[in-house]
Amino acid sequence: MTKTQSDRAQSQRGFTLLELLVVLAILGLLAAIIGPQVIRYLGSSRTQTAHVQAKNIEAAMELFKLDAGRYPTPDEGLQALVKAPATDPAWNGPYIADPSALIDPWGKPYMFKIPGDHGEVDVYSYGSDGQPGGTGEAKDVGSW
Repeated sequence: MTKTQSDRAQSQRGFTLLELLVVLAILGLLAAIIGPQVIRYLGSSRTQTAHVQAKNIEAAMELFKLDAGRYPTPDEGLQALVKAPATDPAWNGPYIADPSALIDPWGKPYMFKIPGDHGEVDVYSYGSDGQPGGTGEAKDVGSW
């Protein structure tokens, strides 16, 4: 039995506009529910990454102190952990192999303070906003 042309046209019919709108509405609801959770997770993972990196920089500074008998000066900066300062013959580094490890997850350089507010040395980032204080992803993150 062969199908007539009208039977074939009905069997090969595509999606209706209503079906497409229902699918788009469902996808929109899923994006509205899942999107904020993903963004919140990405923000917290950057903060956790910054905390771990700050701890690693602090450990590298302790190694620098063991060799040089002091922490890097503000003039030398954290670059003294990567490249030997001209004034320090006891340098035995690099204490951090990759200079990009001195940049926080928001693309700003880590800072340090000696003596620190939380210990002998504080390594910190001001978070996403680059300003002291803040909450959420803009919160200060440090080695403490």
